[in-house]
Amino acid sequence: MVVPIVNAVDTFYVGRLRSPLALAAQSAANQCFFTVYFLAAFLPTITAPVVARAIGEKKWDEARNRVCESMFLCNVLGGMGSLILIAFPEKVLSMVLPKSGTSVMAFAVPYLRLRAFGMLPALLSSCGFAAYNGMLNTITPLKVTLTTNLINMILDPLFIFGIGRGASSTQSSFILSSLQNGFGAAGAAAATSVSEIISSCIYVKLLIRRKLVKLSRLLKPPSLKALIPLIQGGLAILLRQATLNVAFVCAARRAQSLDPSGVSAAAYGITMQIYSLGVVAHLGIQATAASMVSSARAMGGDNAGREVADRIFGYGCLLGLVLAVGQFFLLPTITPLFSPLPEVIEAVKGPAAISSFIHLVNGLVFAGEGTLLGLGAYKDLAVITAMGVGCMVSCLLSPLGKSLNGILLSLAAFNLFQGLAVTLHHVRFSPLRRRGFRGKS
Repeated sequence: MVVPIVNAVDTFYVGRLRSPLALAAQSAANQCFFTVYFLAAFLPTITAPVVARAIGEKKWDEARNRVCESMFLCNVLGGMGSLILIAFPEKVLSMVLPKSGTSVMAFAVPYLRLRAFGMLPALLSSCGFAAYNGMLNTITPLKVTLTTNLINMILDPLFIFGIGRGASSTQSSFILSSLQNGFGAAGAAAATSVSEIISSCIYVKLLIRRKLVKLSRLLKPPSLKALIPLIQGGLAILLRQATLNVAFVCAARRAQSLDPSGVSAAAYGITMQIYSLGVVAHLGIQATAASMVSSARAMGGDNAGREVADRIFGYGCLLGLVLAVGQFFLLPTITPLFSPLPEVIEAVKGPAAISSFIHLVNGLVFAGEGTLLGLGAYKDLAVITAMGVGCMVSCLLSPLGKSLNGILLSLAAFNLFQGLAVTLHHVRFSPLRRRGFRGKS
C-alpha cells in the first residue's frame, strides 16, 4: 500500500523541477521497476489468504512457515531483480522508451538505478503487510505506512534539490557533492529506496516480535516439499502479473512515443499517479476480501464466506462511486500539484477525467479479485486477467492507442471486462455462489 502514496510524493517534487523530460523519465523508470517488481510480487499476493486460513484454523506454526518461506523467496527474487536493474538499466528501459527517446533515457537511467536498491526491501515490506492482513490487523500496516511516507516526504526535497551548495572543491567526494547540490529527479528514487529499506526493517522486527519470523530462516532455503504449495499457487499469480505487465508496458511505450518533447509522457505519468491514489483505497478492499473471505470460510464454511464477500462487493461499489466523483471534481486542484507547466496540465485534463470514471467499475474489480484470492482460485483469476489484457492490448494496437485519451479508454475497457468477469464468477461459478444460480443440479 505504501508504493502508490510514495510515488505521488515523488511525482510532486519531481514536478517542481519544471521539466517534462524529468517527469517522463520518472514515469518510464517506475514502469520498468514495477514490471520487474510485480513478477516477484505474486508471493505477497498469496501470503495474506494463506496466513489468514492458517490462523483461522489455529495453525500458528504453519502461518510462520508460510511467512518465512515467502520472505526467503522475496530475498532471492528481489536480489536478482535489483541486480538486473542496476547492471542493465538501458536494456530494461528500452521496453518502454522508443529509440528516439534518448533525452528521456538520460534522466531515466540514474533514476532506475537508484530505485533498484528498494526492490528487495519493497518485497519484504509487501510480505509483512500481507502477513498482518492475514492476521486481520490493518492498524499496524497503517502506522508503518505513515512513518515511511513521512520519511520519504522529508528526504525527497533534500535528495532532489540538495541541502545547500558548499564551496566547490576538486577534493569533494561524489556523494558529498550530490548531497550538497542534489541528485535531481533521481533523488526521488533514492529517497524512496531509503524509505522502503526502513519499512522492511520495521516489518521484520515486528514479525519477529509476533513470532511469525525467524531471522535464521530468511536466508535458509526451505525444503522443496514446503515450497510446492506456495509455488503451485504462485505460478498462476505469476502468469497473471506477467500478462498485466505486457498490457501496462505496451501502454507506457505508446505514451512515450506520442511526442518527443515529453509532454504526453509526463501527462500520462501524472494521470496514472492521480489514478493510483484511488487504487490505493481499492487495494485495501482487495486485501480485506482476500483475508476475510479466507478466514470466514475456515471458521464458518461457505455460507460465512459468502456473507463476507457480498458485503465487500457492496462496499467496493460504494467506494468506487465516491472515488470517481471525488477525483473528477478535485482534478483542477490536484493536477497543478504534480506539475506547474501549463502544457502538461492541459494534456492531463482529458485522460485524468477518463481515469476518474474507471473507479466506478474498480469497486467490482478489486472486490472480486480479492474474493478469488481468498478462495485460492488463482487459475481462474489468471484466466480472467489474461482475457482482460487481450482486450486492452487490442485497443492499444487500434487507432485508440494513438492518443492519450485512447490509451486511458483502453485501460477502461480492461477494467470493465475484469469487473463483469469477476462478478459473473462470484454469482455463477464460485464455491460461494447461491446454489440456485446453477440450477438444481
